[in-house]
Amino acid sequence: MSRVTIVDPKTATGDARALLDAVQQQLGVTPNFIRVLANSPKALEGFLGLYGALGSSSLDKAMQERIALAVAEGNACAYCVSAHTAIGRHAGLSNEEMALNRRGGSSDTRAAAIVAFARALNERLGEVTPGQFAAARKAGLSDAEIVEIIAVVALNVFTNILGKATQVDIDFPKVALLGAPVAA
Repeated sequence: MSRVTIVDPKTATGDARALLDAVQQQLGVTPNFIRVLANSPKALEGFLGLYGALGSSSLDKAMQERIALAVAEGNACAYCVSAHTAIGRHAGLSNEEMALNRRGGSSDTRAAAIVAFARALNERLGEVTPGQFAAARKAGLSDAEIVEIIAVVALNVFTNILGKATQVDIDFPKVALLGAPVAA
């Protein structure tokens, strides 16, 4: 059970209501994680701003979902692994690819380099080794792509912390963390 109120979009008021309505209109649903963020309209606005800006970055939706899966698994966030598995499917990722992503890899060479770099950023809180940075460069990543990968990792660390701290109720098909069952 969530430790923080899951705001009901039907009874929300002011900025929270406007933001929740916008999410509902864009996605067709309002996930619990967004509803928890609505307790602070400014936090929700900040999340939506960065999320929206990254939507037009050089990293397509599938790549962003690969990163999100690697970060969520690395941070043991059951909500985010479940959510990004569902979103990843909609972005065209196979179950096999998503399993690789959760382990820090990919069947695609370029994607594998991006996911490995994202995983290193997450595990080392940004202090990647010279070898890890060199591997990203060897994969052909531009300065813009490196900065965008950092931004996607940071956004996902934020959502992982929110999901874990608030114990938000999972409203996606539950996916077990690697090596740990998810209770029904």
